[in-house]
Amino acid sequence: MNRILKRYRNSRFRSFIQRHGKYLPILFFICGFIFDSLTLGRIDRVYDLSVLSIHMSLLSITLYLYNLMDDGKWKNTFLEKYQIYFPLAIQFFFGGLSSAYVIYFSRSVSMSKTITFFVILLALLLANEMLKKRISNKYLQFSVYYFLSFTFFTFMIPVFIKKMNTPIFIISGLVSLFLTLLLISIIYKKSPSTRAEISLKKLISIILAMYVTINIFYYTNLIPPVPLALESGMVAHHVQKKNNSYIVSYERDDWYVFWRDHRLKFIHRPGEKVFVFASIFAPTEIKKSIFHRWKYLNKNTDQWDIVDTISYKITGGRDNGFRGYTYKENIKPGLWQVDVTTKEGLILGVIDFEIIQNSNLQPKRMIKRKF
Repeated sequence: MNRILKRYRNSRFRSFIQRHGKYLPILFFICGFIFDSLTLGRIDRVYDLSVLSIHMSLLSITLYLYNLMDDGKWKNTFLEKYQIYFPLAIQFFFGGLSSAYVIYFSRSVSMSKTITFFVILLALLLANEMLKKRISNKYLQFSVYYFLSFTFFTFMIPVFIKKMNTPIFIISGLVSLFLTLLLISIIYKKSPSTRAEISLKKLISIILAMYVTINIFYYTNLIPPVPLALESGMVAHHVQKKNNSYIVSYERDDWYVFWRDHRLKFIHRPGEKVFVFASIFAPTEIKKSIFHRWKYLNKNTDQWDIVDTISYKITGGRDNGFRGYTYKENIKPGLWQVDVTTKEGLILGVIDFEIIQNSNLQPKRMIKRKF
């Protein structure tokens, strides 16, 4: 009786998948995205490392199984009855891995760097849902796979070797490129249907173009230097280090500005120092020099003039980020930016503020916060 009920339920579930197969892949992508959003915390935790490694490994295996499915490779094997779930599993792992990238970089103050890659990923996935021809889907599957593989290794390799710089980023990209091309070549060799449907040269050209594009983004500061991230940054009236904590005094913004609590308009009093405080996430034991590059908007040229560059060092491993600050005196009124950068000049984030010098104005809603 139990066996009959089990078969009946399996039959109904398979029938449900067949009826709603048009919408289920994107649903599983969303489920994967939500799952990792709720469970992942920091890249150097054993749990996070394990989940991401499992996702990447199972995605690679499932892509192999799925692309050989039409060749009848799994006929009369135990995998035959699970073939209907392969595309759903692929979308789940797509969602899980892409959400991890957004999670680890959503803490960055400069959100444009996170959005750049996320928009690319979202565009690829939407195209994968909209284009129905198998030849297009195969190109898109491997494009998304390579994109995720690249981000995966640029996170993982620095964490494991406890070192990060531009050469490590290049090595990480080459590892992902080699493994992606290896998977493609294995599938192409094993699957006659794949050989009939795609041009290997075209697919490799797409992957190589993506590799070059991502590196251009990296060198032009369109993405942060993984896996570092700027968790918080603000202009402050005073910063004091006390008992391994930082006491930051700043003006709180209006209640309706819910996305941040510090005010960007800095009411400057004569002789007062202007502090910029930053908290940076870095994986365990990664040591790095951090620079604050102070820039002032020159109204005459409409260009940002670099006024000063000040450095301090961080060592990774702290849950709430590694903190540091710089300050300047005799500061001019106007628009300012402080780029938080690495030694190589790669930007972690940008802290914007405006200096207002008016003797009739006084800072309001001043608070002190411990970091």
